[in-house]
Amino acid sequence: MGTSTGRISSVGDGAIGLACGHMRSMEYPARLSPGDRVAIVSPSSGLPEILPLPFELGLKRLKDDFGLIPVEYPTTRRMGSSPTDRAADIHAAFADPAIKAVISSIGGDDQITVLPHLDAELLRANPKPFYGFSDCTSLLAYLADLGIVGYHGGAVMTAFGRPVSMHPLTEASLRAAMFDGGRYGLRESGDFSDMGRDWADRATFDEAPQMLPGTGWEWHGDRRVVTGTSWGGCLEVMAWMLMADRCIPADVTGAILFFETSEEMPTATEVYRILRSIGERGMLAEAGALLFGRPKAWSFDNQTDEAGRDAFVSEQRDAVLRAVGEYAPGLPVVLGIDIGHTDPQLILPYGGQITVDSVERSIVVAY
Repeated sequence: MGTSTGRISSVGDGAIGLACGHMRSMEYPARLSPGDRVAIVSPSSGLPEILPLPFELGLKRLKDDFGLIPVEYPTTRRMGSSPTDRAADIHAAFADPAIKAVISSIGGDDQITVLPHLDAELLRANPKPFYGFSDCTSLLAYLADLGIVGYHGGAVMTAFGRPVSMHPLTEASLRAAMFDGGRYGLRESGDFSDMGRDWADRATFDEAPQMLPGTGWEWHGDRRVVTGTSWGGCLEVMAWMLMADRCIPADVTGAILFFETSEEMPTATEVYRILRSIGERGMLAEAGALLFGRPKAWSFDNQTDEAGRDAFVSEQRDAVLRAVGEYAPGLPVVLGIDIGHTDPQLILPYGGQITVDSVERSIVVAY
């Protein structure tokens, strides 16, 4: 079972090692305090322009519940913004000393095109916590390559914009990451949802999401305790980055790899092939452990029933274990963690420390 929620013990903001081309000293940016100004950016899709309801709700929660002051940038609510314009917003947000964190509105599918326009020296000189997931895997990996720890999760339209209320586990994880810091034990959720409703319909926000019984975490591999630097993100986005050779570590020895799949619902064959390629690079064999998120097994384009969902999850599980069995037998693997496109969403430090204890069956992150 997961370690109890909440802070376990304090850790400093000191350096840990991550190999991205060469060893870098990872820096945890300063944590937030109520009243801080936070940048709201759209490094991928400007979806707030056409679906403002979850975005406005997310902004309201940031202000009213978290006590933060959201600051929007020119492309935040603009669909079709150029990569250079989106990069300019990222630069402005990081360079402004009054801004204490940067939060993505949502994901998308082309953030990789923004990376060549980023000023690495500007970002390195102004480290700030960045929150995002899905397509924001690209920017998280880029920042980690600069030695800046980011946070996988916490987009405005999803985590903060959840109808009726935030999921308690999501909110607790975000508060710990944003304000408390220290070591934090992740918890298994008693419920989850991977189904969506129309964000353009105001009635969607009058009713809480339909939840299903939690299925717990599934542990495989050797029983040992591993502490390492985290690296990974959305598996499909990671595949694009591997093809483009963008921000891929040269050495992940002892790292805690983590992956999750999106609402595009890649087939088990696709998942296996991506992991096979990661295995061919030697990354599975080098890793200290692998965390794999609960699959999103329902989408508007593929509205599965219970049997269809169960089959999809089972097939993806088998694909992951097949790849690990071929390339890293005995690697500690934890499946079914709420770290991606399903609800709730636990926040993982990207480039930060994670301890996977497959003896006591707990996962502890350092925020």
